[in-house]
Amino acid sequence: MPDLLLAILGTAAVFLLGALVAANLSTPERKLVRTPKRLYGTDAPDFRRALGVLLGPGLTTGNRVDTLQNGDAIFPAMLEAIRGARASVTFETFIFRDEIAERFCDALAEPAGRGVRVHVLLDWVGSRDSDESAIQCLRDAGAEVHVYHPPRFKHLGRMNNRTHRKVLVVDGRVGFTGGVGVGREWEGDAQDPEHWRETHYRVEGPVVAQMQAVFVDNWIEATGTVLHGERYFPKLEPRGELDAQMFASSPAGGSASLHLMVLLAITAARRTIDIENSYFVPDSLTIEALCDACSRGVRVRILVPNRHTDAKLGRWAAHGLYQPLLDAGADIREYEPTMIHCKLLVVDGEWSSVGSMNFDDRSFRLNDEANLNVFGRAFAAEQVAMMEADLAKSKRISPRRWKRRAFTQRLYERTALLLRSQL
Repeated sequence: MPDLLLAILGTAAVFLLGALVAANLSTPERKLVRTPKRLYGTDAPDFRRALGVLLGPGLTTGNRVDTLQNGDAIFPAMLEAIRGARASVTFETFIFRDEIAERFCDALAEPAGRGVRVHVLLDWVGSRDSDESAIQCLRDAGAEVHVYHPPRFKHLGRMNNRTHRKVLVVDGRVGFTGGVGVGREWEGDAQDPEHWRETHYRVEGPVVAQMQAVFVDNWIEATGTVLHGERYFPKLEPRGELDAQMFASSPAGGSASLHLMVLLAITAARRTIDIENSYFVPDSLTIEALCDACSRGVRVRILVPNRHTDAKLGRWAAHGLYQPLLDAGADIREYEPTMIHCKLLVVDGEWSSVGSMNFDDRSFRLNDEANLNVFGRAFAAEQVAMMEADLAKSKRISPRRWKRRAFTQRLYERTALLLRSQL
């Protein structure tokens, strides 16, 4: 009888473990089964309305967005803003580790020690290598530090849902977002393979309130408390001429919305689509939309990492998706000097989307993401010029040569694509 009981318990344990693994490896049910019908271009009022009403939040006017390239420009700007805080600092990020994280802890502890409300939200997976003593010193200084979705029994079904958002807001008036993580690989000026190519953005104007709301959304989920009032949401005056919105998505709040945003932008394109992204493993609908854009004469350029990448499996999977895009006429290039971690989408030289989003299922359906959408030709021109400087350091994929790639490479691609939903 004891042996039978042990067998039953063992079977139940295996079943429970299998169910938990399946729950974490599965993506939410897909709500989009075909690409949206093309009804308007990016310059049409309907496109703006779709972004603000169908997806939300609404567009704000009077914003300024400054582009910061690589760690030498990004980290000093962020640390300076933190040290100058007078009322509040809210900071949410994915990667948080090594001596760079310690530098941020020191900077955050300074305003916390003089009474500024400092709130830090770190993803458990991305920050699991953090120095606990540095974080404890930050807490001792008066800052609130919480971890998003730590491994707890009640959260086991959500372990695969990470916060990939990168949002820093100081005094409710100055915001930062983009692709940068807090780690040594983001230091420097992309001068060698150990120092990554990255872009981040400093933001002022009414859209900063939306950035703050994105942070508060996950802060509530992690802590059960809401941050509000003048300290976090002061009255914001116009600081520039850009129309912008801070767009966020999560599996809990409509994971298909980010995917829909991308598809709407691609189908609205009239002249150009420029994509610069560190993890490019798009789903079939996105590939279809990009191929359709090529067929109607839109110039599609895609810039992704070369051999310098922290995701070899993702690169193999991406290679398995190149052929239909190349056949349609897309220009695909791989950046050669170092890992490129930028996350940029520019359509028709008028609309830009920058932030934490990757072109893969994990961003579209599993992670919490946040992107800043900007209408402005001068801003878009700046992003395109920056991308073209990167294109000059990249290798173009030849459609004819690509068709003749080795069988072993094709085998790697097919194997990697089996895990496509997790890449």
